[in-house]
Amino acid sequence: MEYILIIISAVFINNIVFAQFLGVCPFLGVSNKMSTAVGMGGAVLFVITLATIITFLVQTYLLDPLGLGYLQTIAFILLIATLVQVIEVILKKSSPSLYQALGIFLPLMSTNCAVLGVAILVIQNDLDLLRAATLAIGTGLSFLFALVVFTGIREQMDLVGVPKGMKGVPIALVTAGILALAFMGFSGLV
Repeated sequence: MEYILIIISAVFINNIVFAQFLGVCPFLGVSNKMSTAVGMGGAVLFVITLATIITFLVQTYLLDPLGLGYLQTIAFILLIATLVQVIEVILKKSSPSLYQALGIFLPLMSTNCAVLGVAILVIQNDLDLLRAATLAIGTGLSFLFALVVFTGIREQMDLVGVPKGMKGVPIALVTAGILALAFMGFSGLV
């Protein structure tokens, strides 16, 4: 039951985009088309989960025992960038169709602050590996959920008459703000 609560809390209450304001750049950048949003959300889910597990293991079994905790951020950035490159090479060779489907999304993962943010939050909250992986999955799902909801709203706004001065980024920011306020309504549930 605890793991279900971690996922529900990550998706609705502590949503990575609307409550913690991490990953906003890719959130705004790829939310024009649903297929693009789902692809990016799936890539974020996969990379956040894998990166969190690997950074947790490096922190626990390498940095902490050697007294190198002060190198955490640099080490995590290098690990995430390396991980993304390794995943890209493996997918290119083993599954060209999946590699084509993810396209530009994989390289974008190495600069997504949500990936680094979750890895650091796991260490700061002193979670064990199973809870860390659960939080990473929940956070990836929260990014996917926020992106799909936001993209649906943006696609709908393209069909209605938005005033000329509000088209594009201005209405997107207003909509994201209203969604963040809506997600604040979930606070206190878990």
